[in-house]
Amino acid sequence: MSKQDTQAPRTGPQDGSRSEQLDRPDRDIILYHFPISTCSQKVRLALAEKKLGYESRIVDLLAGEQTSEAYLAVNPNGVVPTLVHDGHVVVDSSVICEYLDDVFPNPPLGPASSIERARMRAWMRYLEEVPTVAIRAPSLNKLLSNGRLFSDARPGGDAFAERTGKMPLRKHFYREMGPDGFRAAMVEASLDSLRSTLERAERALDGSPYLIGAFSMADILLLPTVVRMEDLKIDGLWHDLPNVANWYARCKARPSFDVAYFSGCRLPN
Repeated sequence: MSKQDTQAPRTGPQDGSRSEQLDRPDRDIILYHFPISTCSQKVRLALAEKKLGYESRIVDLLAGEQTSEAYLAVNPNGVVPTLVHDGHVVVDSSVICEYLDDVFPNPPLGPASSIERARMRAWMRYLEEVPTVAIRAPSLNKLLSNGRLFSDARPGGDAFAERTGKMPLRKHFYREMGPDGFRAAMVEASLDSLRSTLERAERALDGSPYLIGAFSMADILLLPTVVRMEDLKIDGLWHDLPNVANWYARCKARPSFDVAYFSGCRLPN
């Protein structure tokens, strides 16, 4: 069902053991994730910002491990990431980030005032509904083109139908793929949504270092999508948006970035 991470993040474990750098040794944190999953990256960024160690359990999405009976018993949605804390299961990347901020409040990943937290949550909902969804089609097309996605079950075949049939979520989305990936019109719509997101961020970042002022969960939810856009070589979408470019450089300079993006986390060429 899962594999231990052989290149674990610096705040994570080695060989499946508890991390020596775990800041709260009385707390057990297990993270089921996949290195190149953008949603997994969100949670790893939150953990790194909190300086929390965790037991790393890799779920190989490309091999279909997320639909194994063993993993579905942990997360019936059949997606990553999944957090297990003191035996309690928490699913959905944004929910996990909010949970971590509730349980481990220092350093905070959100403002103190209710109205500012409402602003942050509005960003979070938008980011989950728009760019998080939009980045999937171009990402999967890239993985398909370099032979890493469904290498044993190409779209259109019986093996592909069998594998996607096991997906509790997004089965019909995956079945939109043809032998060469998603249709050009679908990818174009994704790029339009991504550009709209960047334009909205450009306005929010006018005179502000981060989306709502101080670094927050809103920035964490956007960052992996922008990283993925760079990996897909569509970073030209923000070349005329200086506030976004400066924000991206600022985020990558944070210590949490290199912790969350350990070797093997970027989309291969």
